[in-house]
Amino acid sequence: MVKPLFDMKLCIDMEITVKQMMRIEENGHQMGFFRKLMMENAGAITTRHIVEHYPDLISKKITIFAGLGNNGGDAFVVARHLAAFGCNPTVILLGHPDKIKSEEARSNWKILEKMNSVNLILASDASKIVSESEVIVDGILGTGMSGKIREPYSSAIDLINQSHAFKLSVDVPSGLDPDTGMVHDKCVKADITVTFHKMKIGMPKNQNMCGKIMVEKIGIPPEAEIGILI
Repeated sequence: MVKPLFDMKLCIDMEITVKQMMRIEENGHQMGFFRKLMMENAGAITTRHIVEHYPDLISKKITIFAGLGNNGGDAFVVARHLAAFGCNPTVILLGHPDKIKSEEARSNWKILEKMNSVNLILASDASKIVSESEVIVDGILGTGMSGKIREPYSSAIDLINQSHAFKLSVDVPSGLDPDTGMVHDKCVKADITVTFHKMKIGMPKNQNMCGKIMVEKIGIPPEAEIGILI
């Protein structure tokens, strides 16, 4: 019997930093588990949590706030999967499609542009939409944010926090520093946060903003952690 080169039991429950997560993602990408697959799995698993929380999902008014980075890309995938469950979600893109930062996020946005089952809105006054929403998905800012939050992201976070809707944050509540748990400007106050691969070290320190934290695997090979966690 061939013994494994490392003992995965030692790092299953390990908390990691943003920098470690970025290196793990890069290693996985270099192994052939490409970022577009990570994004797809992240969006699919996030959708599952929404479906499990709302068995009557089709009747719900769902609004998805999406930034221009990969957190927004995850949110695009969520919208597509929700549509597959019979929903008609509304996606509010906080910027112009030409400014979407990664190829993975752009390709998922282009799919949504071909879907009549998803309502797409570019950054505008979304107060009426938010006031009617029963579920809000926060895909504005991910783990790479820093400094003061600029418009239109800042106003979007305010709108989300003013809403009485159920709020789910993708990977990390927008505005929260996942390494420290600190809020330097403002932050979405989530009911549930679905974070990926491993817990980020700062999130348990601020569960008031994160809500219930769910850590989900997205298929990154354990070998991608070699030299980082192992």
